[in-house]
Amino acid sequence: MGELYCGCKWTWVGKSGGRIDAESCGYQTRKQQSRAERTEWEHIVPAWTFGNQRQCWQNGGREHCVDDDPVFRAMEADLFNLYPSVGEVNGDRSNFNYGMASGVAPQYGQCKTRVDFDQRSAEPRDEVKGLVARTTFYMFDRYKLSMSRQQQHLLMAWDKQYPVSPWEKERDRRIAAIMGHSNPFVTGERRWSQGYKAVGDGVVSAIPVNPPRIPVQPTLASANGAGSIIGNRKSQVYHLSMRCPGYGQVSEKNQVSFTSESEAQAAGYRKAGNCK
Repeated sequence: MGELYCGCKWTWVGKSGGRIDAESCGYQTRKQQSRAERTEWEHIVPAWTFGNQRQCWQNGGREHCVDDDPVFRAMEADLFNLYPSVGEVNGDRSNFNYGMASGVAPQYGQCKTRVDFDQRSAEPRDEVKGLVARTTFYMFDRYKLSMSRQQQHLLMAWDKQYPVSPWEKERDRRIAAIMGHSNPFVTGERRWSQGYKAVGDGVVSAIPVNPPRIPVQPTLASANGAGSIIGNRKSQVYHLSMRCPGYGQVSEKNQVSFTSESEAQAAGYRKAGNCK
């Protein structure tokens, strides 16, 4: 399957990113060589798209949302919405909606994804149009977001034209094992239609906007030896409660909790170098 936008093969470098094999997909750099050579974690639904519908974004942008809005933090870290992609294409796509870019000439060699900078839209390759449509439905449904009629029409067409693939089902199964739930638009439990009313399963409105800050204390390791795991949102490094000296030193506003190392790594975090 390769990375999202061009299907390029890639290999892990470290624990949070990878290097693109441009020959495997005929990729040619458009402008940004360093980003063209590496993977980046793309938010299929951009952070701006889901963030600007939250009050926190109006009050101070993304940084304010990270500090004060648990729903935004859940959306930002939702694994169903994250996919490795060529860094350059990720940067070019920016926060554009998906759309048709039929008048745009190829921009990345044999890569079929095209970005229309004038219309501020991006058309992904056919192989992932169904996947991005069903991921978008999931995000807007789970977090009760508003989608334009035009965007709904386009994604509904892609959903119908490009049905769930075996890889998409396998990806859903793997992420569900970590997240504790599947994407119902992949499993077939839900189907988006014009005028669909979002359920809002992931809107944790019961949590106050400014919950009291409780310092995290190291706890006994769990039976498997992993113990609790705290990530540093700023450095993208995670610490184990029993084997990492920096566990209790992460600033409260930068703390994010994980239940396993695999969950932390899937979210793009790497283990602290001083862990024993």
